Amino acid sequence: MKRCYWADSSEIDSRYHDSEWGVPVHDDRKLFEMLCLEGAQAGLSWTTILKKRAGYLKAFDNFDPEIVAKYSPEKIDELIANPAIVRHRLKILSVVSNAKAFLGIQKEFGSFDAYIWSFVDNQPIVNHWASASEVPATTPLSDSVSKDLKKRGFKFVGSTICYAYMQGIGMVNDHQTDCFRYGEVGAC
Repeated sequence: MKRCYWADSSEIDSRYHDSEWGVPVHDDRKLFEMLCLEGAQAGLSWTTILKKRAGYLKAFDNFDPEIVAKYSPEKIDELIANPAIVRHRLKILSVVSNAKAFLGIQKEFGSFDAYIWSFVDNQPIVNHWASASEVPATTPLSDSVSKDLKKRGFKFVGSTICYAYMQGIGMVNDHQTDCFRYGEVGAC
């Protein structure tokens, strides 16, 4: 089976690629989880975050934004001491502030799904990359998403993080054209 260039580096990467990456996500809780995990990944490998994903889900109450938005300073200290996650104070604090901003978007748009997918008119962008060297790290669209999220109070949502997020949640199908998932994801 031919996969995208990055997906054969480890079993956890292959599983994520084969089952999740690029599949359109419309569940608000899952959208919040993925945004938080992409922010946690900044400066690290995605493999590191995937290995800690179960720890993140447990530590952050399954990424329920209503619970996370109410975290106390004591809970923040507990998270900073938790070896099951990346113990970076600013990244942890960003999850809490992002939960509050996320709830604001839900209130304004009815759901985060309605908000984030409006950037692509509710249809995934299907790219046609033949090789890894063609896949961009950012696009004008990820620049716009980043700018709007920052304006709404989100942290750790630079354009590169936003583009990776868009790929992960299926707003963009960046599977290489020779990857077995390219057509499967396109049919979702």
